Amino acid sequence: MGTHVAECSQQQEEGEHIFRSRYPPVDVPDNVTLPDFVLHNVELYADRLAFVDATTGKGYTYGEVARDIRRFAKALRSLGLRKGRVVLVVLPNVPEYAIVALGIMAAGGVFSGANPAAHSSEIMKQVESADGKLIVSDLPTYHKVKDCGLPVIILGEERVEGTIHWDELLEAADRASSRTDHITNQEDEIVQQSDLCALPFSSGTTGLSKGVMLTHRNLVANLCSTLFSISPEMVGQVTTLGLIPFFHIYGITGICCATIRNKGKVVVMRRYELRALLNALITHEVTFAPIVPPIILALVKNPIVDEFDLKKLKLRSIMTAAAPLAPEILNEFEKKFPDVQVQEAYGMTEHSCITLSHSNQHIAKRNSVGFILPNLGVKFVDPDTGRSLPKNTPGEICVKSQCVMKGYYKNESETCLTIDKDGWLHTGDIGYIDDDGDIFLVDRIKELIKYKGFQVAPAELEGILLTHPSVEDAAVVGLPDEEAGEIPAAWVVLNSKAKESHDDLINFVASTAAHYKRVRVVQFVDSIPKSPSGKIMRRLIKEKMLEKLKEGRE
Repeated sequence: MGTHVAECSQQQEEGEHIFRSRYPPVDVPDNVTLPDFVLHNVELYADRLAFVDATTGKGYTYGEVARDIRRFAKALRSLGLRKGRVVLVVLPNVPEYAIVALGIMAAGGVFSGANPAAHSSEIMKQVESADGKLIVSDLPTYHKVKDCGLPVIILGEERVEGTIHWDELLEAADRASSRTDHITNQEDEIVQQSDLCALPFSSGTTGLSKGVMLTHRNLVANLCSTLFSISPEMVGQVTTLGLIPFFHIYGITGICCATIRNKGKVVVMRRYELRALLNALITHEVTFAPIVPPIILALVKNPIVDEFDLKKLKLRSIMTAAAPLAPEILNEFEKKFPDVQVQEAYGMTEHSCITLSHSNQHIAKRNSVGFILPNLGVKFVDPDTGRSLPKNTPGEICVKSQCVMKGYYKNESETCLTIDKDGWLHTGDIGYIDDDGDIFLVDRIKELIKYKGFQVAPAELEGILLTHPSVEDAAVVGLPDEEAGEIPAAWVVLNSKAKESHDDLINFVASTAAHYKRVRVVQFVDSIPKSPSGKIMRRLIKEKMLEKLKEGRE
């Protein structure tokens, strides 16, 4: 069918290869804020459960979510929060998280989520970088934020001296007289779609954490593109796992906001633990689970899974993003969970979340990260020459749409390196588009290993290592080498029954990979360090490997 062919347009410049969605553009409403957009028609679903804690069962209905977003926005105004000011949210995944984030946005403030597991010095750095004015946290995390020098709102049952208690604050907002109402109507305080609403922090393409400026328009446009294929009969029918951290852009946009817009339910998990995850999936009848590759690896390889009756699962699909999924792991997952569809997606904070995806109308090929969503332009650029490339030719993925961030906060030089003069966002990822318009990710530009001029993708070698029955996990990095420039080196986690030597694994990879892709160094370790979103922390591994090799030589 003709509609299943990627449309390649060359409208802009002679010889430019620009790819667009096979689907027609979708409308993005004007002059609507993100909270108003996602709460559309909420009164029709007032009694339906929106968020439920997987462990305690504590939940909020849509009526309560809408009411508390309004109450919190009013309370923030009465505390003196002005439009454009940043509020840091340092919380684990809790049922109130979306209420907090959307309440900040509804008040005209800017939500900036921080990792509650971060060190207090890292949180302080984010407070300073973002010019934060207020913090929302809870008792277990309070010790990390108490010295930031800002007022702190505390969620939960406990009262903490010197802080503002969440419940009391909302009750005070209810009692506040109408004198606070006229504040919201001052001309300069009316929230516009072009105003900033979120300032997540991302390492971007260069490694150091930077504040990403996202507007209401950015996030509304992203939701319009990602939810284009949701039919009216699916509204209210999806139960989504809320395990990916909500401070991460996918957590707040792709899980919380997308679910509220479609009136589904989020089963909220504070932290990952395999038994708790399987319990939540079965007990709460989760139908859609966005998870990261390390969890898929555990579902495939960990014997704990065998304790559960998988026939009780209502799971229809999982979505994985953030890190490439090894094809070998995908095969094993599909064998173990034959009724669950695996969707790989691709997105980045600088593009307001999901960029490429699958839909119910079209499932892209295995190991593809999906097709181009409506309203997006994508091109693949030669990183050395800057020329756009044709189909089936790997290049840096560049995106242009209404979802592209305004820029990095107070960092014009990094912004200019990421968004070019024509408005294209350079992702730092290498990929290609095939004849059917499905896109495949190869690796990060900065993670590619250059062996004697050949490019080696670490993800490919990790995939090979993971097929070995004794290997539980693996990470590959490039180590400097006088002759080759860089050589592929691996950290490997073996299971308890393994008897293999370093050489056995080097030979195992050599038996299936081209000569230049062979792993030259193997070190056995207990675990692979990964970020909260599941990305392998390669820089750290590289440093540790070099230290160990140095020790061996001394």
